[in-house]
Amino acid sequence: MTPPSEIRRQVIHQSKCVVVKVGTRVITTNSGILDRDRIDCLSYQLCKIADTGRQTLLVSSGAVGAGVAKLRLPERPSGLAQLQAVAAIGQTDLIQAYEVSLGRLGRHAAQVLLTAADLRRRGGYLNVRNSLNQIHSFGAIAIINENDSVAVSELMTTFGDNDRLASQVAGLLPEALLVILSDVDGLYDGPPLAEGSKRLDIVPQINDNILSMAQTHNSKMSRGGMESKLQAAKIATSYGHPTIIAPGRDNQVLEKILAGESVGTLFLPPERSLKGRKRWIGSAAGTDGSIVIDGGAESAICQKGGSLLAIGILELKGSFTRGSVVSIHDQNGTELARGLTNYPSSEIKKIMGIPSEQISEKLGHRPYECVVHRDNLVLLND
Repeated sequence: MTPPSEIRRQVIHQSKCVVVKVGTRVITTNSGILDRDRIDCLSYQLCKIADTGRQTLLVSSGAVGAGVAKLRLPERPSGLAQLQAVAAIGQTDLIQAYEVSLGRLGRHAAQVLLTAADLRRRGGYLNVRNSLNQIHSFGAIAIINENDSVAVSELMTTFGDNDRLASQVAGLLPEALLVILSDVDGLYDGPPLAEGSKRLDIVPQINDNILSMAQTHNSKMSRGGMESKLQAAKIATSYGHPTIIAPGRDNQVLEKILAGESVGTLFLPPERSLKGRKRWIGSAAGTDGSIVIDGGAESAICQKGGSLLAIGILELKGSFTRGSVVSIHDQNGTELARGLTNYPSSEIKKIMGIPSEQISEKLGHRPYECVVHRDNLVLLND
């Protein structure tokens, strides 16, 4: 069995990109204002990583917290318009703090504000990736945040929190290591402050047992918690990216991680992970409709590695064109997979439930044998 220390060293050695996520509680004081000393310390460590030649990116929360403090509000607002305005006011302080700190070390901060909609379109997904790569080529460090000033939760354009955003950013890049800096030391097998609770050093697989260990954290300033961080780690590892949840208030945490020390909890990716287009289909892309399938089709795509044929389709929801991303559900409503459809919804309505050889009779043509080909299909629980 490979020693944990060697596993960590291998993970670091193989990582060509490091995505660091820092939460509001880490970079603000107890009174909610930006902790400039903490940002200086973090910036120094980011530059040390960049000096190794690795692409270095920071996903930073704190815009709302900074705005709340700047406006001297008693607590984080609950209204959407208020939150957007506070975020816009606070974002200027946040990016300025990073620019000043990085500038002292000879690097620039590149502000990148994203919404989930930016990654839903394949073109947008690729454009964001290319932009991040160019920022790296200029020797700058991308400081990424959700664009809270325009993201509207009612329209489902938010990532939910910056933990998930960080996992999506890691998914854009090859051979990335995701580091989530938290106000706890890592994942514990019990309440972190309880006597007898132990920090898990390495987690080979994120399963239901691991997810059940999440402890809820309440704060007036932030949205995340251990559950959110575990979900982000699950997404990132599904892309093949190892993830570390580590103590953000350790002044040398990133240096220790890069040295392979036992800091935080390391989550390992499975041997099989989503790549390229399937990565986009399975997570970032928005769905334009849904398909309900029978038990035979479920067995074919989930257990036998097959494509989705028209004969297995029971119900169709939504209107979409050929090439759209559709969600595939079982008869109980559970989403099983997502994929690119070969046929528009208008044609699927005519051919669902019939064998492939009869498609020509219904449509007058049969450009494809299947509705969703296996190569363009992603199982969500694979």
